[in-house]
Amino acid sequence: MAYNNDRRERRNKEEAPSEFIEKVVSLNRVSKTVKGGRVAKFSALCVVGDGKGRVGFGMGKASEVSEAIRKGLEDAKKNIVSITLSGTTIPHEVLGSFGAGRVLLKPAPEGTGVIAGGAVRAVVECAGIQNIRTKCLRTNNPANVVAATMEGLKSLRDAAQVAAVRGKSPEEITG
Repeated sequence: MAYNNDRRERRNKEEAPSEFIEKVVSLNRVSKTVKGGRVAKFSALCVVGDGKGRVGFGMGKASEVSEAIRKGLEDAKKNIVSITLSGTTIPHEVLGSFGAGRVLLKPAPEGTGVIAGGAVRAVVECAGIQNIRTKCLRTNNPANVVAATMEGLKSLRDAAQVAAVRGKSPEEITG
């Protein structure tokens, strides 16, 4: 039985455009001193999202930068979650925390734009949020800040979701 080992087809599959927005938040070079000298390795913190309310993050570690980024993006695609949006912003103010990282996320009116620092900005833009104000509290470690942002975004609920939990109608919740 003959197998199709056409290399041209394989190359085209790898270069297919991704449906996700991919961003590398931080790239860290670490070295370990061993008997033969120093061994350098890299870790990459990556965020992916579809720009429509789905976002995920992942960490990749390898001895080469490109391999670390590839692993980080694969890990991020495995950890994608859906978040609740209210138009181009978030439905309410929320405080996300993870480890020593705390991130305050506030909804903003149309035309405000994304007011956020580097690590939070990457997550928010990949999620498709266009109007938001944020503030990093306590640490500025990118890994903890990204995880805290994700925790905050995962905890968002709109009026219909809150009403369903309480056994009421959305009109009763909004007043």
